[in-house]
This record gives sequence, structure tokens and C-alpha cells, in this order.
Amino acid sequence: MLEKLEGDPQAGSKVSFDKVFLTVKGGKTDVGAPLLKGAKVTGEVLAAGKGDKVVVIHYRAKSRYFRKNGHRQPFTKVKVTAI
Repeated sequence: MLEKLEGDPQAGSKVSFDKVFLTVKGGKTDVGAPLLKGAKVTGEVLAAGKGDKVVVIHYRAKSRYFRKNGHRQPFTKVKVTAI
């Protein structure tokens, strides 16, 4: 799962990433400094949605202060097809 991708990717659409930090092929690990040159990752979008709800509570004792907020982080689920 990734952070929500720009635009509105639909399930089944293809995506590609040209900024790659690390690749592993057959036990060989290549690490960029900070990016690998010429590396490209392609994948297929499986789903897009929102994660589980996280509840944030701010409370101060003896001062009648209580705030409760909820947050659901948007995500995109991607299956890597080629490196």
C-alpha cells in the first residue's frame, strides 16, 4: 500500500515510478545515493480507498478541555509487475 497517488487511479490501470531508491534481484541489492539511475518500476493498481480510522484525543485535566478528532488516511494498493 502506498500513499494516495495523484489523480484518480482506477483499479486495473497501469502506473510507473521512475524515482527508485533500492532494488533487489536474485539476492543482489542495489542502493542509490539517493536515487538509482535508469531504474524504473511498473505496477498495476489493485484498489484505492481509505485506511482504518485513527482517533486523536487532546485532554487537559481540571480545565474542562477535551477535543476529539478522527482521521482516515487515503491509500492506493499497487501490485509491482516489473522492475
